Order: sequence, then structure tokens, then C-alpha cells
Amino acid sequence: SSLTNSDIMFVKLHAPWEVLGKYAELMNVRMPFRRKIYYLHRRYKFMNRIEKQISRFRGWLPRKPMKLDKETLPDLEENDCYTAPFSQQRIHHFIIHNKDTFFNNATRSRIVHHILQRVKYEEGKNKIGLNRLLSNGSYEAAFPLHEGSYRSKNSIKTHGAENHRHLLYECWASWGVWYKYQPLDLVRRYFGEKIGLYFAWLGWYTGMLFPAAFIGLFVFLYGVTTLNHCQVSKEVCQATDIIMCPICDKYCPFMRLSDSCIYAKVTHLFDNGATVFFAVFMAVWATVFLEFWKRRRAVIAYDWDLIDWEEEEEEIRPQFEAKYSKKERMNPISGKPEPYQAFADKCSRLIVSASGIFFMICVVIAAVFGIVIYRVVTVSTFAAFKWALIRNNSQVATTGTAVCINFCIIMLLNVLYEKVALFLTNLEQPRTESEWENSFTLKMFLFQFVNLNSSTFYIAFFLGRFTGHPGAYLRLINRWRLEECHPSGCLIDLCMQMGIIMVLKQTWNNFMELGYPLIQNWWTRRKLRQEYGTQGKTSFPQWEKDYNLQPMNAYGLFDEYLEMILQFGFTTIFVAAFPLAPLLALLNNIIEIRLDAYKFVTQWRRPLASRAKDIGIWYGILEGIGILSVITNAFVIAVTSDFIPRLVYAYKYGPCAGQGEAGQKCMVGYVNASLSVFLVSDFENRSEPTSNGSEFSGSPLKYCRYRDYRDPPHSPAPYGYTLQFWHVLAARLAFIIVFEHLVFCIKHLISYLIPDLPKDLRDRMRREKYLIQEMMYEAELERLQKERKERKKNGKSYHNEWP
Repeated sequence: SSLTNSDIMFVKLHAPWEVLGKYAELMNVRMPFRRKIYYLHRRYKFMNRIEKQISRFRGWLPRKPMKLDKETLPDLEENDCYTAPFSQQRIHHFIIHNKDTFFNNATRSRIVHHILQRVKYEEGKNKIGLNRLLSNGSYEAAFPLHEGSYRSKNSIKTHGAENHRHLLYECWASWGVWYKYQPLDLVRRYFGEKIGLYFAWLGWYTGMLFPAAFIGLFVFLYGVTTLNHCQVSKEVCQATDIIMCPICDKYCPFMRLSDSCIYAKVTHLFDNGATVFFAVFMAVWATVFLEFWKRRRAVIAYDWDLIDWEEEEEEIRPQFEAKYSKKERMNPISGKPEPYQAFADKCSRLIVSASGIFFMICVVIAAVFGIVIYRVVTVSTFAAFKWALIRNNSQVATTGTAVCINFCIIMLLNVLYEKVALFLTNLEQPRTESEWENSFTLKMFLFQFVNLNSSTFYIAFFLGRFTGHPGAYLRLINRWRLEECHPSGCLIDLCMQMGIIMVLKQTWNNFMELGYPLIQNWWTRRKLRQEYGTQGKTSFPQWEKDYNLQPMNAYGLFDEYLEMILQFGFTTIFVAAFPLAPLLALLNNIIEIRLDAYKFVTQWRRPLASRAKDIGIWYGILEGIGILSVITNAFVIAVTSDFIPRLVYAYKYGPCAGQGEAGQKCMVGYVNASLSVFLVSDFENRSEPTSNGSEFSGSPLKYCRYRDYRDPPHSPAPYGYTLQFWHVLAARLAFIIVFEHLVFCIKHLISYLIPDLPKDLRDRMRREKYLIQEMMYEAELERLQKERKERKKNGKSYHNEWP
């Protein structure tokens, strides 16, 4: 009976050795039976020399600071043994030092859960399994117990770990070991393979972010060092005589081009000569990351005995059974009758679900449209603001407030999307839990991805593209003039959008992941302290302590994976506009690993240990993001940045035209060439600014400039596109095609050249297969020899026996 609530009864289950042995054999649980024998394959002299030089260089470095100290923490040493499916007949072949510890706690929990899922609790057709008892409210919760407290008064280095939970806390979940590798074998032993694989993937992703973050930082620093030599930003800063047309109706004033000097310099930090190289690098990096993850996963699957593991035939969901119990057909695997969903019913449900998804995506687009209208309306409001700071930086203020409002809308819509995705997935009536999980995952990813990135796509590819020109602006509902880019370009808006969203999203996620459970658990502990005092809390049994912790969320690891996959999208899709994204992701992930570890070890009830071979549907989503990132980065470089217009000017129109050069000296006059001239008297009545520009020269302005390639007002075709515009457009299209084909070729070549299985792993697997066969032959021979000796002792020898 519960000490804190007399209405709650705890039932503690224990599996004795006989039950564990019986079900381990039925479930094909692999257990150790012989220590591994490693052999050194023949190496060439050249490779030996290289290895000697590397080892000599390593001697100068610190002694592997990132490795966990296995001398002071001997429990981290895993038994390196060959494994085979457990068999009670061949029990003498297995290494059994102690029957109580032969099956680890994760395996014991899995066996007990397997039994509970198949127990009939009541007479009736579908009255089977623990999940149904949980869903109908017979039991409030079912969970494996943590192995004692995660804290100890004694130091782990002098007294050792009190239990595996304490060991995990000290060498994994503690902030003091943030720079060390994760003890994945210990994580797998305590939480099971599925959670172990998540942390293995997260650690691999974080490790692969190091080169991406370093190159991104280098691109940014390259922009910083070349800032004073950039001809374009110099010309912008010195252009005190160039007067730009107002960027909004009526209230926006005329402005000197030199007023946007700071924005031109900031733009150069992100949009410089190294940006194209970095975009190609990140596209290749995404492929290398996925290909090497496949190899890493293969090694983990081999070490954790997942190579030959196949998922059991899954049970049908109770909701599916209840809905389709009248129609039955034979299961081709089990040969038993089971509920059946008609093809027409399945199609109609999928069509309704797809319509729901399409409608919700339209809601996102409507929200983005609302943000566009907000930007258009407020830019005029900020331009007429009484505070000079906001009035002079009206466009930056508009962008900043729009991004913050957009973030709030994103977080509100995410709550709505979860409910809609849940409703649509249940409407589809998936047959098994894994089908339900995959369907829900795809919907939630699609919703959240579109929600998070739709406004970024608008800024990158639509902002300032379809505005018309002074005197003939395009308008929303024939009323609001579409927003223009800053005189220094739209890239600064894209950088602000990505930076603010990325920082706010990661901060919010980290708070919700750890802060929310911490507050809930603190509140529970506070209530217990008030009722029972500080001594009463420590005397509670383990099940009482665990019950007061937060349960793992209903969707398992879904939230953890989704957060990282969305971050991966941010890191790769618009990385050409924001080279610091991998660095921000790296810093976040270093914290994220320890946050998740702390949460699993200290704040959550111990989840059921379950097995998995890989990260499931998420791998396909990662591949899709990798392909999308190539296309978006090609468009960002060609359309959003000024890389192509500068190249065209340098090779065709600048001082070096026809000489095959493109240095900074070839960019002289670029700013003037990229601006068109407008006659102020041609303004529409509703666009005409309130000031006449007399503050610049003492007399009303006759002409102003704007970003575009158009003919002057007194030409035969006023404000028509110039030849330079068509040259730039053709160069942009050519760049997109060449860039995409080149990067896709490199990606496919890399994926072809990198084998999924490392050669040494393939050799180890073959050798293990050979050794296991030899061991089985030896064991069988020993058995036959024993039988023969026994027959001879009993005097029962047969004639014509083989020697």
C-alpha cells in the first residue's frame, strides 16, 4: 500500500531463474558463451610506419581527456564475448558466474513485460495484455524500478558506484563530464537498445558538427578579416551623394545610401567569397554524416547483437480490433484469424487524412500571410514613430518584431498540430503500434517543418522580389504596398530570422525538456516534505520514489528526435545565409546530451528497455532534408545573395570586363551599376512621400535611386528591364542547374564509395561465424565422446564403430 495515498496499491513482480531461462529461449535472447579472440591482420610496411608516426605524435598530446577513466570506474568494462541465442539444453556452454546477475535488469524487465503482454486477464476474445489494463484504467502505471538513488555521500572514485543508476549519473548525466564520450554500453545495459541508439546517434551527430562548425566559423571570420577590403561595402559607406527612394508609402523619408553602411558590412560577414564553398561543403557534409552513421550503426548493431535481430510479429492495436472485429481473415504469418480493414475503407480514411494535412499546411501559409501584412503595415508606422532610434531603423525594428511574433505563432500552432496529428492518425486506424508511430511521426514532422520554415522561405525567396518599381508598385488587395528589401539586400533579414528563431526555439525546448519536469518533481517533493518531513522522504521505498517521478512521454523518443531533426534542417537548409548555424547547433547539442541524460536518470521513471536496429523512419527524413538543402542553398546563393550579380558585373560590365579576372579592383562602380534612376515627379499620389528631400541639397529632389536593373525615365522605354538584368537572370538559372548537378553528383559518388559495412567489421563477422561453427562442432564432439565413455563403462559397446 502507498505511504502517501492509501487509494494506491503497488504490485511488485519478480521473475525467478526458471521463468527467465524459459522465456529467454522463447524470445531468442542472445547471451555470452565464449570470450572474443582478436587477431591482427597483415599490414603493409608503409602503414606500419604511418601508425608509428601517429602514435609518436599522440605521445605529445594529453592522455585521451575525452575517454572515461576505466581504472577508477571498472564497472564500465563490458564482457567482450561471443553471444548465441540462450538455450537451456546447452546451458553449460554459457558463461554464468551468478544466476542473479546473468540476465541484466533491462533484459529481465523486457522478459517480464513480454509475459504480461500475453497474459489473459479475463474471459473474452480480446481480454489479453497489460496495455489493455492500462488503457481501461485498471492500473494507473507500469514501470521497471530504478536501481536505487543516483546520489551518494561517498566519492565514486574511492568507494565505487552504489548501483548502475549512480554510475550513469556520475559518468554521463553530471555536468562535470560534458567533454567526455558517452558510456553507450552502460546506457544500453540500463535503458535498452532503443534509447542507447538514440544517444549513439545524438553523440555521432554532435561529433560530426565539429568540422561543420569550424568551417562555418572560418567563413564568418574570413568575412570579418576581408571587411575593410570589400569594395562593395566601401562604396556603400562612401555613397553620401546617392539618395535612395523611400521604402514605404508617405511616411518613409528619402535616405542616403551611406546610412545603410552598417548593414552592408554585416551582410558581407555572411555573404562573401567563401559562402559558395561552404554551401557545397555542407551539402557533402550531410551525405558523409548519413553514410558514416550507417557504418557506425552497423558497428553498434554488431556489438549489441542486433545484426540478426528481427522484430517480433506485432500485436494488433486494441482500437483496430474493436473497430474491425466483425471482419476477419487469416494472418499469413501466424495462421490465425485476425480483424481485417477493407481496402475501400482504408483509402477513404487516407484521403480524409491527407485533406486534413493539406488544410493545416494552408493554415500555416495563412499565418505567414498575416505576418507579411504585419510587416507591410508596421514599416510605415515605425517610419513615423516619435523615437528617433526606431524611426531611423524602421526596417530592422519591423523584421525583429515580426520574427518574435512569428515565433509565438509557431509555438501556438505546434500545440494545435499535435492534437490534429493525433486525431488524423487515429482516424486512419493503423493496424499495429509501429504503423501508428510512423504515421504520427510523418504528420508531426511535416506540420512542424512547414510551420518552422515557411516564414524563412518567404524571406529567402519572395521578400522584395515582386514589389514592382517606384511609380508602379504591386500591392496586396490593391491597398498595401509589398515590402522591399533593405538597400543592402535581403540577406540581413534572413540572418535575423534564422538567428532569432534558432536561439529562441532551442532555449524554449531545453526549458520544456528539463525545466518543466524539474518544477513538477520539486512541487511533488515539497508536498511530501510538508506532510512527512525531510526524514520521511528518504525512508520511502524505491517504487514510491519512482511513482512520484514524471512518466516518459506517451510518444517515447519522438520529441527528442523531432527537436534534433528540425535542428538538422535549420543547420543545412539555409546554411549559405547563416554560416554560424552549425556552431549554434554544436553548442546546443553539447548541452542537449547532458540535459537528456540528466532527465532520463533523475527526472523520469525508468522507461521499459526495448530493442531497435536503427533510428527508424527518421533516417529517411534526414535523407529528404539532405536533398532539399542542396536545392535551397543553390537558390539562396543565386537569388537571395548578391554573389551572381557581382560575378556578372566583374566579368561583363566592370573595369576588368573581358580580362577573365574577378578581384576587388574589378568591383569598382558595382553599387552605382546595380541601382536604377527614378524621376520623383512620377510617384503615384498614395506613394508620394511627405518630405520633398530638400534637407539633402537645399532644393527639392528631382531623382532618387532604387535597387533594380531598369532603364532611366527619359529612355525610349522608361523603366523597362536592361540587358544586364537578363544577363543576371540567365547566370542565376545557369548557376542553380550547375550547382545542383555538381553537388548531387558528389553526393552520389560519396555514397557509392563509402561501404555501409566497415571492412574490419565484415572480417570480424565472418571470423565470428567461423569460430561459432568450430565451437559448436567441438561442443558436439565433446558430448559424443562423453556418451561413448559412458557406454563403455556400462559395457554397452557396439561393433563396427568408427574410431
